[in-house]
Amino acid sequence: MEDKKPSVSPNALTVEQLAQVLSAAAQRRVSIEHIQADIDAGAPTNADGTLSVLDYTAWQLQEMHRGQ
Repeated sequence: MEDKKPSVSPNALTVEQLAQVLSAAAQRRVSIEHIQADIDAGAPTNADGTLSVLDYTAWQLQEMHRGQ
């Protein structure tokens, strides 16, 4: 029997999972603390506290262009 990793939804990631995904994509470490600071600053979360990678990325882009 194969050991299957549990599936992960890109629409419902924990802060830790999002940090891993973003770190792998960016090929540099994205810390849990950085993501938590973004949440504290208004990054969108789901009702259960998880995050959507798409919503989080869109929020980051919006923040980068705020005030321009």
